[in-house]
Amino acid sequence: MEIKVNFISQEKLNGLGEQEKLKFILEEVRKGQILVLEQGLTAEEQAKLIEMTMEKVNEKFSGIEMESYMSEKQNFWGRLLGKKRARMTIVGPADKIKTVYRDKDVIKAVIVGKR
Repeated sequence: MEIKVNFISQEKLNGLGEQEKLKFILEEVRKGQILVLEQGLTAEEQAKLIEMTMEKVNEKFSGIEMESYMSEKQNFWGRLLGKKRARMTIVGPADKIKTVYRDKDVIKAVIVGKR
């Protein structure tokens, strides 16, 4: 059994528009990939990704599991606009990744392979 985890750079995601970014993430997860995003998603992006996912759930795709830790420090523009971005986000198929524990500094997850 082989499990793949893709680490996605901040530069890759910054090069995409919001809709392109969310479509990229959803398509990768639908292929069974587990993604670790160097720069996490905003709360709004997370909500939109969940909304998009709900439209795709069926017998073959059970949805996504997503965990983030939020940035405690914001830059000037983040404070001005009131947007808080996650420092890192982990996204994967709901049937492959299970969150065991999460706090402000640690995310522990179990990756479940098919038997």
